[in-house]
Amino acid sequence: MHLNLKPRNHLPKKMRPNRLGATISLLLFMIVLPVLSVAGMELLERGSLHETVQWITTNRPLFLLNVGLSFCLLAFIYAVVGSLAISGSITTLLLGLMALISYMKVKMIGEPFFPWDILLNKESMDIASLVTGKAALLRIGAVVIAVILVFLLKWILPRISFSIISRIGLGLFSLYALYAFAIKTPLAGKILDHLGVNEIVWNQKENYANNGLALAFTLNVKNSIVQKPETYSDQSIATVAANLQEAGTQTAGLKKSVDADSLKGKKPNVIFIMSEAFWDPTLLTNVKFSEDPVPTLHRLQKESSSGYLLSPQFGGGTSNVEFEVLTGNSMSFLPGGSIPYQQYITKPVPSLASYFADQGYKSMGIHSYEGWFWNRNSVYKELGFESFKSSEYFVNPETKGYFISDAEVSRSIIDEVDKTEDPMFMYTVTMQNHGPYDEPRYGENQFKAQGDLTPEAKTILETYAQGAHDADQSLQMLIDHFKQSDEPTMIVFYGDHLPMLGLDYQVYKEAGFIQSSNANNWSLEEVKKMHSIPLVTWSNFDMPKQDIPLLSDSFLGAHVLDMLHMEKPANFKLNAELAAQVPGLLSNLVVDANQELHAKVPESSQALLNDYRNVQYDLLFGKQYLAEHIDHDYLTKTSQDKYNAEFGEEHVQAAGVNSNSPPAKPVSAQ
Repeated sequence: MHLNLKPRNHLPKKMRPNRLGATISLLLFMIVLPVLSVAGMELLERGSLHETVQWITTNRPLFLLNVGLSFCLLAFIYAVVGSLAISGSITTLLLGLMALISYMKVKMIGEPFFPWDILLNKESMDIASLVTGKAALLRIGAVVIAVILVFLLKWILPRISFSIISRIGLGLFSLYALYAFAIKTPLAGKILDHLGVNEIVWNQKENYANNGLALAFTLNVKNSIVQKPETYSDQSIATVAANLQEAGTQTAGLKKSVDADSLKGKKPNVIFIMSEAFWDPTLLTNVKFSEDPVPTLHRLQKESSSGYLLSPQFGGGTSNVEFEVLTGNSMSFLPGGSIPYQQYITKPVPSLASYFADQGYKSMGIHSYEGWFWNRNSVYKELGFESFKSSEYFVNPETKGYFISDAEVSRSIIDEVDKTEDPMFMYTVTMQNHGPYDEPRYGENQFKAQGDLTPEAKTILETYAQGAHDADQSLQMLIDHFKQSDEPTMIVFYGDHLPMLGLDYQVYKEAGFIQSSNANNWSLEEVKKMHSIPLVTWSNFDMPKQDIPLLSDSFLGAHVLDMLHMEKPANFKLNAELAAQVPGLLSNLVVDANQELHAKVPESSQALLNDYRNVQYDLLFGKQYLAEHIDHDYLTKTSQDKYNAEFGEEHVQAAGVNSNSPPAKPVSAQ
């Protein structure tokens, strides 16, 4: 009997999907796209095809590890989305954005893109809006085109489907692989060691250049949580406290003023002014100006206590300088590129603000920009300020260039001090001279630069010098006022960091201030120069002149308390002890008491440095052991109950201020 057997699949053979071909296409896509993505990311960030090819060929294990991480990201997104082309375009977009952001950050402030930058929210958008130029636009265009091309593969790639179980398995495997390298599990650690991965936490620019963007970014995820020092314990902190108490017996009772006669029994106002990007442009090696742009600075350097501060930042990251000055803590013990205001200060932290509040002062912060920036609205409360006056509470302020003028800030300082009966501790941050400086935003610049500079560099430098002059004159305005005041007042004036004078350190390079636009190639002397900020003080009462060759921002608070002959709380006492041995402390530079430069802390000071690090960890992340042994009330002080009551909503309405109205911004930002 003849049986008419038919195949189970009724489709003609030519219409059946070629599963083998589809599988091969899937594998090729999942391998080729990560390879091209990593090569493209490195090209976007490095900006040189030669450097990119050289890195790939000389660091093949690291390149393949970056490819593997990109594959895991693609596989995870594919497991969720289920479409090759769509998951590929999403992956390309994410990796492209990482490379773009990292490129822009490096060009602006010399730092790559970190995991914690995601927390910046509005800050990152505000900064990104200032980045313009052909190179940036070309990179943006390249990413957009790449995303579109990958998406168009939707109509070319054969369709292939996995069971839901297979996709879940693929997604979980990929997610675990990313997690393992992000927190460096033992197995991941062995793989990294076998491939020769060297994580350079203290120099993140070199870390990214050596290991590649995808790998360095992933390895930094674990650095979002600060690791406990090996020497941290209750006993080690108890030993520190005992040493501080023993040293304190020699200086007990020094809360009296510097000169009782000149102070007339009054506590002096203490005004810190951190002037945005303030620096002395006349320090540039091969440049001269038509006239001195900062005469007040140069006069005070001759007449008053003055010197230089060693800033942990360049070109940006103002809040990190505030963090060091106000808390006495050091960025050297935190992951490179981290931002304590965004990441770590979520509870009360002892600071100069809370200390002066304990001494009967009104502690106030003033900043001529929006209060949300760097999370200051919340952080200033945790640092013990009574009030914080941000740009929202300036009534009809004068603007100059893009922002509220420095002169307006000086008028605000005068107004707040004059109307307050209590002595004031004031921490002021200006904004007028914030970059960019690539166009003459003040009209005709008064100060003409002469030197071997390109027209672009000359314009940048002259615009910056005009803003620096305005900051210098705003300081003179305060001096002129408080000279006539019967309230004893001390002013501490300095910048937060050197200005970003063009991309790739353009002006500094053309002026011969540094020899290379690659910060990894700087000598220790060049690192010191690119982080040294002028510091000047002034007072309307007698105070002996001191020369301060170099002092880290984190040690400034202790030094000012010593100048005022005020007894220092425990953590600032420790700062003063360390500053006597190591006055300059950065992650990649140490300056000893003889002003000699080192790449790391000398062995003779290592034990004291460990104490400093342990105390910082104890105050920020630990169990507050120090407060159990010394200065309990100060170290456990909570935020003030009526924080910012004077600048509440009722104040805004009464003053006629629109709290939602934005301040002046650069044209590019608008």
